[in-house]
Amino acid sequence: MTDIPVALQLYSVREEMAKDFKGTLRRVADMGYEGVEFAGLFDNDPEEVGDLCEQLGLGIAGAHVQINQIQEFELQATMATMIALGNDFIVVPWLPEEYRDSVEAWKRTANVFSASVEKVTQQDLELGYHNHKEEFMPLEGEIPWDVFMENTRLEVFGQLDVGHCLRAGQDPLLYLQKYPGRYLTVHVKDFDPDNENALVGEGIADWEAIFAACEDVAGTEWYIIEQEEYPVPPMESVRKCLENVNEMLGR
Repeated sequence: MTDIPVALQLYSVREEMAKDFKGTLRRVADMGYEGVEFAGLFDNDPEEVGDLCEQLGLGIAGAHVQINQIQEFELQATMATMIALGNDFIVVPWLPEEYRDSVEAWKRTANVFSASVEKVTQQDLELGYHNHKEEFMPLEGEIPWDVFMENTRLEVFGQLDVGHCLRAGQDPLLYLQKYPGRYLTVHVKDFDPDNENALVGEGIADWEAIFAACEDVAGTEWYIIEQEEYPVPPMESVRKCLENVNEMLGR
């Protein structure tokens, strides 16, 4: 039985969060999730949100922010928000095209993260980047994920999205092993080429091997379920995902 806790990326229930932020957090906690990763605070006070999560027994597994929020004048405000929230993991989930349209652009992006991580770690926070499928598609003869990981300081972590990696035709297990200790959080998302709505545990991912690598070599501290498409309503989907993951983890 794994000691790595399981959280929910709240983008999975984004419409519910927009309608009833606090109520949705309560429902997620009631399902048995051990933590949450935020995709925006919907204008809620970060300290109040952090207090609510503590009351609900929800750990905070991360928060997604935009690239501008980790640079220059915005970084201090971002770190202050994260500290008030009680979140250690700052993650950029997407990049504008100019940050990723060439190998040279990826190297510049890596430099941005490396410069920022020095300041972030001084506040005992972590900084990472989350992939989509484009990071694993060949670009000028190279894989952008490799360019990024090999040109950033080791303190920058990769938030591997298993489903997107599979969607690009790559092997997530290979990448977990290739950069040991650098996957502090992992997005537990599945992929089925014949079913866009496949829930976690119902696609082609080899979860037994992936979870073993997370525990043995990747340095993973949180599993974060994310479900973007739904065969049933979102709350039912994320409940079923958690049931599937707990079963695969032997819980």
